[in-house]
Amino acid sequence: MNTDIFAAIDIGSNAIRLLINNIEVNGTTPDFKKVAYLRVPIRLGDDVFTSGTISKDKEWRLIHAMQGFSHIMKAYGVMNYRACATSAMRDATNGANIVEDIRRESGINIDIITGREEAEIIYEAGELDNFMDKRKNYLYVDVGGGSTEVIVYSNQQKVDSNSFQMGTVRLLVDAVKEDEEKRFKSWLKDISKDNNSFSIIASGGNINKIHKVLGKREREPISYDELKKLYDSLKSLSYEERIQSYKLNTYRADVIVPALKIFLSISKICKVNEIFVPKIGLSDGIIYHLFHEHQTSGTLAKE
Repeated sequence: MNTDIFAAIDIGSNAIRLLINNIEVNGTTPDFKKVAYLRVPIRLGDDVFTSGTISKDKEWRLIHAMQGFSHIMKAYGVMNYRACATSAMRDATNGANIVEDIRRESGINIDIITGREEAEIIYEAGELDNFMDKRKNYLYVDVGGGSTEVIVYSNQQKVDSNSFQMGTVRLLVDAVKEDEEKRFKSWLKDISKDNNSFSIIASGGNINKIHKVLGKREREPISYDELKKLYDSLKSLSYEERIQSYKLNTYRADVIVPALKIFLSISKICKVNEIFVPKIGLSDGIIYHLFHEHQTSGTLAKE
């Protein structure tokens, strides 16, 4: 049995994440095992969505985190990795300069990816098909700190997709443009015209937490009514009360409310009553992509 070790770094608007997987190959079936996961809530979007740049303080926090990630990957014997930055780094006027600073200080190379690339990478994790019935239509929805990605599936085939500058941190700092909100709602109405209803397959840290807060079992969907009830309850509470009443982390207690609002908006417009939560993310998709690339090309570690 062969064991490969791959790592993924997700530099998001709300937090940055490091995931390391052992992939054991016994015969033809690979077994993906999470061996390390680290989340650092730097929240780059606070800077970018209000001032357009990443502050020097947050740049240094990001550099220190990347230096730490570099050491951890070496300690685990990681064969290969990929680091992807999403909405905040895309929008930051100094994003490219910071990527170069990180490369120089930590040795980590970062790809700044589009919203659609982000959604496609998550799809590569391979879990979405397990939640799809060929007779139904689905929306894959990823809600991040800076953007929301939506892919439309029919008969398990992608038929449309879009990315919107509407995320949890953007909503918190009131940085969602009115035209973008109109585009978001108009597009959802258009894709709903020819479909009686959709189910949602959702990803992102907030919906994972929502699934847990509601006491759902693995693969058990969330209903629209359950989502609305939780939203109304959390919205009525102060930040401190949410932490106490729902045992939320400090970095989750504020962004969970705009996340719920986005999912409710999509559900209402597209007549959704089932939300499935496979609990996968960008990091999972990166690792799956690296592994399959390695299998087909024999690519070894980046130096």
